[in-house]
Amino acid sequence: MKLARREFLHLAAAAAALPALARRAMAQAYPSRPVRIIVGFAAAGFGDVIARLMGQWLQERIGQPFVIENRPGAGGNMATELVVRAAPDGYALIWTQSSNAINASLYDRLNFNFIRDIAPVAGVVRSPLLMLVNPSFPAQTVPEFIAYAKANPGKVNMASPGVGTTPHVAGELFKAMAGVDLVHVPYRSNPLPDLLAGQVQLYFNAIASSLEFVRAGQLRVLAVTTATRSELLPGIPAIGEFVPGYEASAWQGIGAPRDTPAEIVRKLNQEINLVLADPEVKTRLTGLGAVPMPMTPAEFGRLVAEETEKWGKVVHAANIKLD
Repeated sequence: MKLARREFLHLAAAAAALPALARRAMAQAYPSRPVRIIVGFAAAGFGDVIARLMGQWLQERIGQPFVIENRPGAGGNMATELVVRAAPDGYALIWTQSSNAINASLYDRLNFNFIRDIAPVAGVVRSPLLMLVNPSFPAQTVPEFIAYAKANPGKVNMASPGVGTTPHVAGELFKAMAGVDLVHVPYRSNPLPDLLAGQVQLYFNAIASSLEFVRAGQLRVLAVTTATRSELLPGIPAIGEFVPGYEASAWQGIGAPRDTPAEIVRKLNQEINLVLADPEVKTRLTGLGAVPMPMTPAEFGRLVAEETEKWGKVVHAANIKLD
């Protein structure tokens, strides 16, 4: 039996609409079971703390558990690869960090391309590092530090928690832009004890793990690394006030496997941004030294791409190599 042309067109249009309707229904039902957020670092670190808070807040809003799963290894690459290979259904998410942008150039062989294989979902927070010295160090300000380092080339040690970490590349960017010769001293653990003892002179460290020592007078903070001053330390200048254009920060967000339905990405993005807009959440994050970073998926994707390019230039210019 032949179909009338009008009836055929109606059926064709209905058939074409079915995938979109199915995706929309999936998004409306999502999530219907626990969601995993894979964190590429050990528990109790700054990123893990923020991830657990976000998981708790999302669970309260949405009514399904958001379970934090720590998969440390290879600078976060093991966790990323796990999510890259996961089903693109929104139930396995990656807790993205600034290290993901650094790793793209730091590692010669990765089994994924972060920008291509991870769909940006939402930005969460941005936080400054602190430019820290021991109180016995003669410089009281960034200009004094630069003058001292130039007068003593190769005699100032700059600690980091490892080659290619965010504190390391932040220090390498400072070296290049300030024109100073500092000796990088990578640690396999926390360098703070040696900084407190005066064994090393400089450390770019996260604000959350440094603040108690700064307030106790055990460490001196010369500046913050973000483009603007921190609300927690409004009297402390930004490095960029003395080294124009300098900016380095630790940022965190959420990504999903490539091909995750756009409706699910939009739903997650909306819920995360609503969480970040809550005044109580803002206060809690500010107390941890973090600034809420609400973004659309496209804006977060641009940030990741820009940071990947920026840190790639630093890695290559400083000839940073993993052992």
